[in-house]
Amino acid sequence: MSNRSTSETALKRLGLVLGLTRLGLLAETLTRAFWPLWTIIFVAAAGVMMGALETFPLELIWALSFVAVLGIVWSVVRGLRRVKLPTREDAIARLDATLPGRPIQALRDTPSIGSADAGSRAIWQAHQDRMSARTQEARAVVPDLRLARLDPFGLRYTATLLLLIGLLFGSVARVGDIGEIASGGSGAALAAGPTWEGWIEPPSYTGKPALYLNDQPAGDLVIPEGSRVMLRLYGEVGALTLAETVSGRTGDVPSASETEQSFQVTQDGGLEIAGPGGIKWDVQVLRDGLPTINIIGAADTSARGEMTLPFEAFDDYEITGGTAQVTLDLDRVERLYGLALAPDARAPETVPLPLPIAGDRSAFEELLIEDFSKHVWAHLPVVVTLTAKDATDQTGQSAAVSLTLPARRFFDPLAAAVIEMRRDLLWSKDNASRVAQLMRAVSYKPVDGIFKRETDYLRLRTILRRLEAYKAYGLSDEKRDEIAEALWVLALDLEEGDLGDALARLQQAQERLAEAMKNGASDAEIEKLMQELREATDEYMRELARRNQQDGESSEGQQQAQNSIEMDQGDLQRMMDRILELMEQGRMAEAQQALEELQQMLENMQVTQGEGQGNEGNQAMEGLADTLREQQGLSDEAFRELQEQFNPNAQAGQSGENEGFNGGEGRGTAHDGTGGEGQGEGQDGTAQGEGQEPGQSEDGGLGERQQALRQELNRQMQNMPGQGTPEGDTARESLGRAGEAMEGAEEALRQDDLATAIDRQAEAMEALREGMRSLGEAMAQDQQQGAQGDAQTQGANRDPLGRSQGSRGSAGTEDGLLQGEDVYRQARRLLDEIRRRAGEAERPEVERNYLERLLDRF
Repeated sequence: MSNRSTSETALKRLGLVLGLTRLGLLAETLTRAFWPLWTIIFVAAAGVMMGALETFPLELIWALSFVAVLGIVWSVVRGLRRVKLPTREDAIARLDATLPGRPIQALRDTPSIGSADAGSRAIWQAHQDRMSARTQEARAVVPDLRLARLDPFGLRYTATLLLLIGLLFGSVARVGDIGEIASGGSGAALAAGPTWEGWIEPPSYTGKPALYLNDQPAGDLVIPEGSRVMLRLYGEVGALTLAETVSGRTGDVPSASETEQSFQVTQDGGLEIAGPGGIKWDVQVLRDGLPTINIIGAADTSARGEMTLPFEAFDDYEITGGTAQVTLDLDRVERLYGLALAPDARAPETVPLPLPIAGDRSAFEELLIEDFSKHVWAHLPVVVTLTAKDATDQTGQSAAVSLTLPARRFFDPLAAAVIEMRRDLLWSKDNASRVAQLMRAVSYKPVDGIFKRETDYLRLRTILRRLEAYKAYGLSDEKRDEIAEALWVLALDLEEGDLGDALARLQQAQERLAEAMKNGASDAEIEKLMQELREATDEYMRELARRNQQDGESSEGQQQAQNSIEMDQGDLQRMMDRILELMEQGRMAEAQQALEELQQMLENMQVTQGEGQGNEGNQAMEGLADTLREQQGLSDEAFRELQEQFNPNAQAGQSGENEGFNGGEGRGTAHDGTGGEGQGEGQDGTAQGEGQEPGQSEDGGLGERQQALRQELNRQMQNMPGQGTPEGDTARESLGRAGEAMEGAEEALRQDDLATAIDRQAEAMEALREGMRSLGEAMAQDQQQGAQGDAQTQGANRDPLGRSQGSRGSAGTEDGLLQGEDVYRQARRLLDEIRRRAGEAERPEVERNYLERLLDRF
């Protein structure tokens, strides 16, 4: 077979492939030649569909049209010059270039030498057969329509996007306006006569859509108040006129034949377009109603003293805002004691109402949460009125509700007394003399139990002196508010003061809970106080367990253990749950009795806990406790020095006032363990150096003592147990903050800045307490892990009845009663019996709960 016949046969077989490739080449040529043409057409069509012919002036439309036509002509001429129709040879070359070895060209070649040689002819024929086989794999070539090189700015994509926007948001019917403009706008207009268009846009807050007036039938037309009407009159001027009585316009009113008019609907009336194709409507305005708001429940008080007041609000469209106004109901106030005087003029308290963050605001329910604890009207009769406002600034009010203004309650007697004096001072500045007299009475010769800390007493006396000084020169509103804020902070410290001694904190929690029972506190307040009692009880038990571990080997401790009651956390928790249950049932007398029994048992109980972490942890806790006590004493001394700076002439009287703390005449034991006699001499001024101001001789000593205390804390941190545990790391971090605060106090003391020193010392004491709590948790965790890992430790694991569990041990002694396998058989029998009894539904719930806790533990 000749080369020509072979190549023709292959090309005939590739006829369809070559045809498609040729069409692809044609598409490439047309795309590259005419892409500016369809880009310009797309932009022009998008502008027409989006209403450019109706928006732009006629002159600008003609100018843009000329530019568009000029661009189209240029694009056509440019494209025609660049168009070159692809031939069959072009298609063959493009297809052959995509095949390996260019087999089509190889089939069309002839050998230049060796045609007479049989071997050469055989080789050539084999090559031809191989190339012919490759042509069978040929596929149509995909055209290359990429124009990035020709259109680097992407104009074709912008034009396509504009066309899609016009199709989606415009109207294809507007393309017909091109013919009207081309004919000068006269032919169609003259044929159709005068015409008009109009729209009604309701206010945005209504959420209603705009109305096309041409689609509204004649007759009644109801639209929202405040809607805007826009009209356009086409054709000969004066052929169509507007007549309306819905806007209430007076004065400068445009002509009725004005081609474009816009006005706002404010009242009922008529709207008429007179002339050919005219129409008339009787417009009825849909009035925007007043918003409605109501209080739908009683005010509640949270444990923190925040008032919660539920309310509901309604409006035609949406509520945009609101306020709650609290006014004193003076007629219902019991005018006794500090409230007997006429109150100072005070404007009603106004707070904003909360609104839904998302969703419908036309009808909703919300909660007004506000804290009025610091307000002078706290716990006094008030009248609450809610006001709601809509988008048109219309307001609606709720019915006035009389209630006692909810606020925080103080259960510590001294804190409650301070709060009452603060209220009297805010009630009337004329009460300043009475408040000062009460403060003197409270702080006169204080005895143990009234002031739990000497700093609280000194702070009260400082506030007293400031009040008397301000009163002597006229008590202004600013000074009164300053005194009230100081009394508030003092009352909070008295109520929530973090006591270093666990027993004192426990007693305080019990006293506050008992006081809440007597005063009828709310459920939230009771729950908060019960939680404080639980925390204080846990802290007291940890402290008691630590002391028991220290004295566990002494005969005296063993003698006490024989006459004491053994309890665990579960027993205490059940007793506190019982107290809470009695209070919820309103059986306050029984709850009070149960609380007293719990207090007695806590004072005499022996806690069934493990041996603890050992002497190292105990010594660390004792050392931190001593550091805390020394820091407290040092802070008290700094406060006394600050007080003497304010009133140096009253030093002689101070010793008598401090008698309740320092044991009389300044001879007692201070908080830091130093003798009180020297301090008393310092207060009397007999130990002061000549020419020195009061407190000057002490400041250097206080700074040195603060430095020594900080160094002692650093030494304790180096030997602290619990390293590597989260609780131990937290303890070290807290003690590190305490050291930094001590360093700041030391610098302030050396600079005679006692006020700053007292603040830094308070921060140091707070950080010390946090560190001690974290260290106690770390020791308790190590204690538990040690008890589980050391089965031979005597008394390390006991059951809720105080008896040894697991290996050898008896209910009353440490002697083994069972040996060998008897131990495991007896344990198995006990567990089976506990499971059986726990599954008996007829047993009391309390007993079954106890058995289930035993199973969980063992």
